[in-house]
Amino acid sequence: MSRKLSIAIIGGGIGGLTAGCALKERGFDVNVYEKATELREVGAGLQLGPNAVKVLDALGFRDALRAFACEPLDMVSLEWNDASLRYRQPLGSISEARFGAKYLTAHRADLYQLMVDRIGQGSVHLGRSCLEAATVGDVAMARFENGDEVEADVVIGADGIRSRVREILFDRDKPRFTGQLGWRAVLPMERVPLVGPNRDISLRRDFVGFIGPRGHIIMYPIRGGKLLNVFAGYFLDSWAEESWTVPSSVADMTASYAGWNEQLLEMLGGVEQIYKWGLFDRDPLPHWSKGRITLLGDAAHPMMPTLAQGAAITIEDGYAIARHLDAGAADPVKALAAYELERQPRASKVQLMARQQYINNKMVPSPPTLSRDWIFIHDATTGRDWEPAATTG
Repeated sequence: MSRKLSIAIIGGGIGGLTAGCALKERGFDVNVYEKATELREVGAGLQLGPNAVKVLDALGFRDALRAFACEPLDMVSLEWNDASLRYRQPLGSISEARFGAKYLTAHRADLYQLMVDRIGQGSVHLGRSCLEAATVGDVAMARFENGDEVEADVVIGADGIRSRVREILFDRDKPRFTGQLGWRAVLPMERVPLVGPNRDISLRRDFVGFIGPRGHIIMYPIRGGKLLNVFAGYFLDSWAEESWTVPSSVADMTASYAGWNEQLLEMLGGVEQIYKWGLFDRDPLPHWSKGRITLLGDAAHPMMPTLAQGAAITIEDGYAIARHLDAGAADPVKALAAYELERQPRASKVQLMARQQYINNKMVPSPPTLSRDWIFIHDATTGRDWEPAATTG
């Protein structure tokens, strides 16, 4: 072809920006359309498994990512009441050798800004809420609530679990409430005790989880060790709020964990700002693409956070779609079909496994933990599992 394809990405979250960065690196004409009116990413901590880190490193973010990310030494699970050790698994010492990349934790906003800087703010258009998307002949088009209409060779729906693009292409079913409520907060690391409820575990260095009746609490360092990320999940029967994310209070959160470890609850009492939200998911979607339009990330495969793979699989999607469009630019429809053929089985398998882990987590006191090794070893930059380089003797 004499020109590179033009790509319109609907949704400016981590998935849309990953795709934008990967496509722009290959010379595509990329524009991202985000319904929010501010260029910012909400949320706090983000777990980046080795499968995600491989992609970010391939995009040239290796040094910048490690400047603000953390590498937890061990993954630790503690009992909810007395903080006794359930199990301890090495992370930092084995991840790169076993899976081909590090296991990192980061502040979502830091990664978001890194991607925005790479793609360029001029390529991100705010206040664009998608109304329609369609393939018309050899062109894909999208129309927005403000009256704007754009044409491109390909439209990518990266607009989240409530995806309008998904709704247009495939279904109008609503996401299903999972029965879990979540709180997310951060603590300045200086407020985290040097010696926690379990004297053999460092809350400042390790990935630490407490699991008990009706819920769990996980914590890990972010922003170069300056902050401690906290996620608290709690099982309940219904979500009555109209909005998925609403302001909450520390008292509201800690009351749900009455009787849990006193030192843990005392530490959580130092949180200043906190939000809660209901967790939703969908069943796997058998197809992602139609004509010159496709989906990625939560628009295609929203998943529960129990495997910490929602962002990672989305990051994989973003790189894979760029790889397929680059290889098959002469026929974008076939390229999107090849992208779907590669990504849909893997994403669906992770999606269902995350749901199973959620079911397992209710089996207190001994919830089975599903292995993520097969997820971590994959390399979306090639579409194959990573293999260590051969050594010569």
